[in-house]
Amino acid sequence: MKLTALLIPVLVGTLSTSCLFADQPQTLDSSREALMKEAKEAIGVFAKTLKGELKKAVKEGGLGNAIDVCSKKATPITEQVAKEKGLQIGRISVKNRNPLNAPNEWQKKVLEEFALKHAAGEDLKKMAYAKIVETDGKKQFRFVKAIPTGKLCLKCHGENIDSKVKAKLAELYPDDKAQGFKEGDLRGAFVVTKDLK
Repeated sequence: MKLTALLIPVLVGTLSTSCLFADQPQTLDSSREALMKEAKEAIGVFAKTLKGELKKAVKEGGLGNAIDVCSKKATPITEQVAKEKGLQIGRISVKNRNPLNAPNEWQKKVLEEFALKHAAGEDLKKMAYAKIVETDGKKQFRFVKAIPTGKLCLKCHGENIDSKVKAKLAELYPDDKAQGFKEGDLRGAFVVTKDLK
């Protein structure tokens, strides 16, 4: 089974283009452009590393092994990339599988905005958010990139999941909310933040 043949290329393929919310200037200064480039590169490294682990797991033992990779290796991979790149990186979803992937308040608002834009016909593959915010006298760069649900994602996140896969998911994620998706739905997003001086 080629779990990653469609999954990760879809994720990585979405990184080449970005659109900002209407209230943000379309022309970014060089500092923001550099931060966006850095965020996209970090997401690319994360996706490529995870893809390699998933591909290896599927080859060795099928879809169940891939679920183990997501359960046991995705977080360490995330932490490794974050450390190497000097920023915070992760995945979020309002219908999360892993409780660590639940969005905070501002991330949830971005996902809600993505959902509204998608419902209005905008392409999820081109949907992104980038902003520098200031709180308590400190500046932070925030970047969020939508993740569309691909056809292969449905094997673990769709409406008709194989009973063995469903049992494995129930074992590893008893509070799983990440099922019932259809192809093209907003699955969630990559999120990158960087504290600025």
